[in-house]
Amino acid sequence: MSGFLGRYEYQMDPKGRVSLPAAFRRGLENGRFILLQWEPAYLTLFPEEAWNRVQERLLEHRRKSAEAGRFLRRITSNAVEVSPDKQGRILIPSWLQDAAELEGSVLLVGAIDRVELWDPENFQEATPDEPGEFRDVAAEIFG
Repeated sequence: MSGFLGRYEYQMDPKGRVSLPAAFRRGLENGRFILLQWEPAYLTLFPEEAWNRVQERLLEHRRKSAEAGRFLRRITSNAVEVSPDKQGRILIPSWLQDAAELEGSVLLVGAIDRVELWDPENFQEATPDEPGEFRDVAAEIFG
């Protein structure tokens, strides 16, 4: 898989389901994801293989730090396993909808190894069009 790229906007249905773009479902071995909020303002959808890497880092962090147990508990208590249904929709639990201020339109943004789920207005506010701010990073990455 070449990674999750692009952005797609879909309507969340009254049951809290939103379509996962076909481009994001292609190439996944078992179609299972972990959905969680680890930063305010949006949700993150990890395919199982990417989540396994995150999980290993969480466990390693817990082994190194006494305080890490509380952090791990906060992260895992805000996580759920989701799988697309036959129509390609995933269910977003109401408490995660509330946490990310999702209602109506949901913007799904590819972030290479994961997908972010945003309220479209919150995404616009969080990612202003200021190319100068990222010029040095862009030059380093794209050469």
